Amino acid sequence: MKQMEKVYLDYAATAPLRKEALEAMMPYFIEDFGNPSSIHSMSRSPRAAVREARETIAKTLNADPSEIYFTSGGTESDNWALISTAQLMSQKGKGKHIIISTIEHHAIMETADYLVKQGYEVTKVGVDETGLVKMDELEKAIRPDTVLISIMTANNEVGTIEPVAEIGKLAHDHGILFHTDAVQAYGHMPIDVKAMNIDMLSVSGHKFGGPKGIGFLYVTKSVRLPPFMHGGEQENGRRAGTTNVPGIVGMAKAAEIAHRDLEKNMERMTGLRDHYIERIEKEIPYCKFNGHRTKRLPGNANFSFYFVEGESLLMNLGMKGVCISTGSACASGSLDPSHVLMAIGVPHEIAHGSIRVSLSEDTTLEQIDYAVDAIKSAVATMRSLSPLYDDFVKTHKEA
Repeated sequence: MKQMEKVYLDYAATAPLRKEALEAMMPYFIEDFGNPSSIHSMSRSPRAAVREARETIAKTLNADPSEIYFTSGGTESDNWALISTAQLMSQKGKGKHIIISTIEHHAIMETADYLVKQGYEVTKVGVDETGLVKMDELEKAIRPDTVLISIMTANNEVGTIEPVAEIGKLAHDHGILFHTDAVQAYGHMPIDVKAMNIDMLSVSGHKFGGPKGIGFLYVTKSVRLPPFMHGGEQENGRRAGTTNVPGIVGMAKAAEIAHRDLEKNMERMTGLRDHYIERIEKEIPYCKFNGHRTKRLPGNANFSFYFVEGESLLMNLGMKGVCISTGSACASGSLDPSHVLMAIGVPHEIAHGSIRVSLSEDTTLEQIDYAVDAIKSAVATMRSLSPLYDDFVKTHKEA
């Protein structure tokens, strides 16, 4: 196997900034650097650029531009949606109960835990072995004092796409607001906030070719969400802080490109993803595919390998130039197995041997085949050092 210099297959963690996005951003760093909140002539061009960016992003969601609020990214958007909704509804006397799933991103899980400490109640609804939310359990969890349901659009680790429209309808049938963390989904699958019954939606720019440190929260017109950050009157008085004009412009350009080529990119990545899955399952024994087979993001594939330690596997692959992940980049320092894999029933000892591959429209078949060959070689090497693996194989052969 000829060594490739670098094969990056961790786009779920972050994607490179699109060249077109960088080019769109540059004037607002140096030439049109004015603050759009000022009233002099230097503010006009930046203000117009932000307005145009808001319109561009709104079109991708079938939303109104007034419903798009720029933030620093997905984590802030998630915090804002949960905390401010909880505060708003409790002040109105509607209740203090929130429902999330057991496979949410840490930005949702940790915010929910924070709200519990503030006196709110949170129910975590389970998922099946493919990562799909159990709709019967979700419906049973609804109470008269439930004010918000927050379920992600697609899971960042195993790629499963949730029945968002169905969840949103269930929420609305009970008079409950529905928020979805779409950080992994936006720019990689079509999203229509009206058709999918979404009241609030979180997005992060760097997941689809925009810059880091910028994102947005969609909030339907019918919800007057209180500010999460206090100070100036930016974002219609709902999110204080000097407007990040270059970031907003770059994110909008990346969003425009991602949605312009969305169908073509989805088809291409799905083909590459399925080729990867087929080769892994045919050529590496004793592995477990994680997530839903068909209801999944086009560029995501997650496997657990028996008798392999994930971190060691990543180090081995890194020496071959292959950059992949064991799961969420936000939990990379943790020694605990993935809470997502635990929730879908992956045994503790197998969960530690899991890796996630995430692709982009620029990924090539050559890179996929190289990665599979590298994984195959690394897994074989690691298993050859494990006496437990030898015993396991002998036992299964005898059986």
